[in-house]
Amino acid sequence: MDLGLTDKRALVLAASSGLGRGIARALALEGARVAMCSRRADVIAEAARAIAEESGSDVTGHVCDLADRASIDAMLASVAAQFGAVDVLVNNSGGPPPGPVEEIAERTWREWFETMLVSLIHVTNTWLPAMKQQNWGRVLTISSSSVISPLPNMVVSTALRASVAGWNKTLANEVAAYGITCNLLLPGRIQTPRVDDVNAATAQRMGVPLEEFVRDTQAKIPAGRYGQVEEFADVAAFMASTRASYLTGSLIRLDGGAIEAI
Repeated sequence: MDLGLTDKRALVLAASSGLGRGIARALALEGARVAMCSRRADVIAEAARAIAEESGSDVTGHVCDLADRASIDAMLASVAAQFGAVDVLVNNSGGPPPGPVEEIAERTWREWFETMLVSLIHVTNTWLPAMKQQNWGRVLTISSSSVISPLPNMVVSTALRASVAGWNKTLANEVAAYGITCNLLLPGRIQTPRVDDVNAATAQRMGVPLEEFVRDTQAKIPAGRYGQVEEFADVAAFMASTRASYLTGSLIRLDGGAIEAI
């Protein structure tokens, strides 16, 4: 299937590793021109170089700290100078620290509210006018299965991602007539460094060996395993494609059946 992504201009946030890097790679392999960003200049430059070499597409790395508005604006200006505008925006951010409700400091809530919600809205609003003018655009936001089923010890992520879901649905309805789709892609346990870190923190809090905790979490997934980044990225590429023109305002779960809700 031709996804119609050849020469589309894509921006992928938080793309140096894990899901972001996987999506950047999948889009580049489909022929998109990809700008990818991360806080670390050396890491994102190497990731962009590797993906460009593998895909043959135009892939560049940009430095961006989603907790720093000046850094965000510098990245947006750099991408605008490169592409003019963006056709496909993949919103992604690092995850907040785990912890129970009573142990989360107020400053943590404020910091991650800015990073996980306000910054993504700012980036999205930057590119919407051009998407409207051309009557085509894709806004894909990477979220979490906690939007549907809250995860223990992950209250900051759960609460803020629910806010992102409300924003996404409202935006989707407002821009649908312009040929712009806005969707959330909800990963379950995909094998990424972020999941490894959360597993380690949770196992330590519970006082159980990490290997035992991982076995137990895998056993609770109907598929019997964690997902792979490539599996997740392929779904993201379809959602960002011309083929997914009637898919908007949706929350798509990719979890191996782990979420118990209907």
